[in-house]
Amino acid sequence: MAITVNGVEITESMIAAELENHAETPSPREAAVQQLILHALLVQEAREHGIDNANEGEAIGALLDKTLQFTPVDEAACLEFYTSYPERFQQGENAVASHILFPLAGDELANSLTRAKAEGVLADVTAHPERFADLAREHSSCPSGQQGGSLGQFSRGQMVPEFEQVVFSTEAGEIAPELVATQFGHHIIQVNERQSGGQVSFDEVKGQLQQYLNEMAGRKVMHEYLAKLVGNAKIEGFAMPSL
Repeated sequence: MAITVNGVEITESMIAAELENHAETPSPREAAVQQLILHALLVQEAREHGIDNANEGEAIGALLDKTLQFTPVDEAACLEFYTSYPERFQQGENAVASHILFPLAGDELANSLTRAKAEGVLADVTAHPERFADLAREHSSCPSGQQGGSLGQFSRGQMVPEFEQVVFSTEAGEIAPELVATQFGHHIIQVNERQSGGQVSFDEVKGQLQQYLNEMAGRKVMHEYLAKLVGNAKIEGFAMPSL
């Protein structure tokens, strides 16, 4: 049985062309048909509103600009959401750190020599912390050495425990006073920044939250509009799921 939308047919060639846009969905054909039905309804509705652009995409855009309107979310609504869902605005403890890595060698003697070299570099960088990046480029076996040893920002649980324990017990701007041994070797660690966990302030998230809530409001209006079009349409040959 042919699929029609208010008497307009959705052909197999149209479905075949649309399929490639839904290859990653569980049911590509159903997703393609649903998209074509919604597209057809919107084009028909645009014509009902006197928008008869030859470019169907532009016609749909003009229709939605004309018919879908909602009041943008203001700061008071953002604050209400923020205070109603405090659990959504929690931040874990994180840090920005750099390191100089001296890898484990093949035997005990080689490891002792590597550690001795690392101790020497630690003494140098402790006396001259401004040289940390240069010494990292010179000595570190980690790829981060090319960026002056910078590991960027990370949270608890992202690094090996021995490394993490030292980072989160060292003050920002300080160099750990001793080498840190991990499965990767010996590290000299510099903590550049540290942020404690807890509630993110409203001022920090206000802009992103306003954007998010406006997007949600727009999607809600769009969803209700499409559901109304489907409910009022005569669709044959395909059982359109409820929106």
